[in-house]
Amino acid sequence: MDDDARVCTAARRTLERSGLAVTCFTSARSCIEELADRQCDLLIADVRMPDMDGIELLRQAKRIKPWVPVLIVTGYGDVATAVQAFKAGAAGFIEKPLRKDAFLAAVMDAFDPMTGGNRLLGKQLTPTEMRVLHLILAAYSNKEISHLLHRSVRTVEVHRRHIMDKLGVDNVVDLVIRCVQMGLAVPGKAGDAAGRQADERDEQDL
Repeated sequence: MDDDARVCTAARRTLERSGLAVTCFTSARSCIEELADRQCDLLIADVRMPDMDGIELLRQAKRIKPWVPVLIVTGYGDVATAVQAFKAGAAGFIEKPLRKDAFLAAVMDAFDPMTGGNRLLGKQLTPTEMRVLHLILAAYSNKEISHLLHRSVRTVEVHRRHIMDKLGVDNVVDLVIRCVQMGLAVPGKAGDAAGRQADERDEQDL
């Protein structure tokens, strides 16, 4: 996404020639408005846009669909901007002018985490999975959840794995963080633990 229609057109043609379906936006707000209701496997955003900068777009996109990788593009790149983009969750950071080979390589690299066999990523949780998720966030064990929901422990384990796959995480701490990003209510005990883990990660990144 770029406020320059020529850049959008060139990027779209390059990606479409590689077999990818592309939708271009010249407004960050219009992109955000449609993101919640449309399938999106990768978002590409310019840092400099008139109504919302690319970093803020990245943050808002991550709240709506945190599993979607975001590539940040800029003609004004510097170390501080790159660090800011990666801390906000960017999958990659590339500079203009966009060289075709480098651009395509960055796009394919961003797709890599999504092509590892996880066909559930981004799919909506079922009502039962939502109930299991809330119990996981409340720090109930699989055995306790099976008792509360009158399901076998094995069934709960399957639901738990599907939840992790759909939200693109592989441990409970990252699950809690992902739920916070999505605006889901997180019980105090689980939320506090995730907050401490997130703070520790930020300190290690500095």
